[in-house]
Amino acid sequence: MAPTVALLGTLDTKGAEYEFLRQRLSAAGCTPLLIDCGVYPPQGAVPDVPATQVAQAAGTAVERLRAAADRGTAVARMAEGAAATLRGLSEAGRVQAVLAVGGSGGTAIAARAMAALPIGTPKLIVSTVASGDTRPYVGARDVAMMYSVVDIAGINRFSARILGNAAAAAAGMAGAAEPEVPPRPLVGTSMFGVTTPSVTAARENLERTGFEVLVFHATGTGGQSLEALAADGFLAGVLDITTTELADELVGGVMSAGDDRLRVAGRHGLPQVVSVGAVDMVNFAAPDTVPAAFADRLFYHHNPNVTLMRTTAEECAEIARRIAARLNEAIGPVALYLPLGGVSALSVAGQPFHDAEADAALFATLREQVDPARVELHELDADVNDPRFAAAMTDRLTELIQEHHQ
Repeated sequence: MAPTVALLGTLDTKGAEYEFLRQRLSAAGCTPLLIDCGVYPPQGAVPDVPATQVAQAAGTAVERLRAAADRGTAVARMAEGAAATLRGLSEAGRVQAVLAVGGSGGTAIAARAMAALPIGTPKLIVSTVASGDTRPYVGARDVAMMYSVVDIAGINRFSARILGNAAAAAAGMAGAAEPEVPPRPLVGTSMFGVTTPSVTAARENLERTGFEVLVFHATGTGGQSLEALAADGFLAGVLDITTTELADELVGGVMSAGDDRLRVAGRHGLPQVVSVGAVDMVNFAAPDTVPAAFADRLFYHHNPNVTLMRTTAEECAEIARRIAARLNEAIGPVALYLPLGGVSALSVAGQPFHDAEADAALFATLREQVDPARVELHELDADVNDPRFAAAMTDRLTELIQEHHQ
């Protein structure tokens, strides 16, 4: 049976473009399903799912949204309805991929709707804003974005090629066979370049034990993605080696995962083994983006687009308080491991970020703040990248998972 690709868009402004996409998908052997998210009558295309149905899924009506004449509200409500509509189609097995095109408004609707779909369902947006900061649209989901180059305003030699490529990509993804991977219990873990040896050793240990390990780059969205999978029930346990995102959250770096970081897995009762990997650093982009208030701080230039700043003793103490408070909230088993020899490759003795006072503040505050009735505390005379440290964490996580599922 031909795969179905949902086309999600505002047909009151982009009807001709969606009709073009519908024809390209049909030519590629797919069944297009056109969903209208506009609040005014469609122009140039007839939807399979009308805007009235989308609005109804959000508990409103297009007539009400038109009368309100509030674009922000209309975008938000139609995004809500589109999410509910797509979710229902996906759960019924009626959609194998989703494709959308648009400017900032259409992109906002599509991104919100696509976030309702499972990870692995192909999601593609051709957008005029895809060349800028896409984090608000992609978030923690596997949404692919393609820059439209020209505005999405009619079919011309450039837009035809770009939209044609997008249709071909969506058709290819929709029809691709799902790779066969033997099912094993999933463990999520967090990694940074400066904790890579530890995470690599831990991953290998867990794989030998029979787990499948998903590694998330602790870039803000990486931590959010890890916890999204935890919330969705995919994970058997979490090995949160690299909690550096809390440093960015506190100090104002560019890789914060928000104040829910370290809370989600615990809220869902998952077994967790946690450490303090890379909390010795705050991340900024190029050197000229670092706020002037930090001019006298210690920096390490990782590459032209990544500037690392050493956390102070005071900041480390506050990071420790936040880690302890969040782990103390967990309703599942938690073990916290402290690498007394250094929390990253840059903070061990002889390296640029070695700061015994800052590390002492971190460890002392954790000892004071962690609730021993809720969180196991383990201290090892090793740095975070020592194979012994990785082995200790993975051994304990394996035990916690086994105990949790007895």
